[in-house]
Amino acid sequence: MVAIDGVVWTNSPGGLPFLRVETDQCRARLTSYGAQLCEWMPAGESPVLYVSPHAVFATGTPIRGGVPISFPWFASHPTDPSKPAHGFARTRTWQVIEVTRGTTGDVRVVLRLEADDDTRALWASTFTVSLTVSLGATLAMTAEVENVGQEALAFELALHTYLAVGDVEAVSIRGLEGARFVDKVDGGKDKVAGGEPQRIAGETDRVFLDTTATCVVDDPVLARRLRVEKQGSHATVLWNPGRDRARTMRDIGKDGWRGFVCVETANVGPHAVRLAPGARSAMTSQIEVLPLA
Repeated sequence: MVAIDGVVWTNSPGGLPFLRVETDQCRARLTSYGAQLCEWMPAGESPVLYVSPHAVFATGTPIRGGVPISFPWFASHPTDPSKPAHGFARTRTWQVIEVTRGTTGDVRVVLRLEADDDTRALWASTFTVSLTVSLGATLAMTAEVENVGQEALAFELALHTYLAVGDVEAVSIRGLEGARFVDKVDGGKDKVAGGEPQRIAGETDRVFLDTTATCVVDDPVLARRLRVEKQGSHATVLWNPGRDRARTMRDIGKDGWRGFVCVETANVGPHAVRLAPGARSAMTSQIEVLPLA
């Protein structure tokens, strides 16, 4: 692969390969294990993505933080709880297709995962899924799924983005006002959000439906706004385990829950995507850091 200024390959202590990016626009780290972005911070900013200090970087274990990819199902498998939560994409090693730097200075990384005997044992479909990441003063991630088989397929997809915040109980999330959502903490009840921004108070697991809206996380502690814009997505997931559940999760730790909120660009539940043979579907999430006015 051609050498690019500011881009080098390294290994984590657990042996996972990481692409480290340090340019005049941003700093970032991405691993081909799960095609998972684990760090992105524009020049002059603190980290935008949260990774738990207790995260495990080893084959076979999901990485807690950054942007895990949930595919081809979201959360628990709908009929077989023995299958891995959030699918298999986040614990597979993806092929690195391209690493380039454009005229604007952004670093572009393309990764791909294809069906094989191991994936078919969990999901009997023939597919190709790619992730294109653009790393610069803004962050863009596009996941595209292609049905390369002879039968129709259906899948769920989420970019499970952990946004770093100063104190999750102090932030507000705008853009979901009036949206219908499934409250998974309250037994999966269907609810409708009020006219106020979302706030995190205890365990939160909400799947907002029929929404293509941009979300903005206002963070008074870090004095910034994180703007999450999306295309090709009709659901947004808002998640934080809260104090009590976090204590049962070794890779978060006692107080780690305070440092993040997940605002996930998704097509899940009734918005699962159905593809005919030869068809493709793409979903994009773009993140920008703005000052808190």
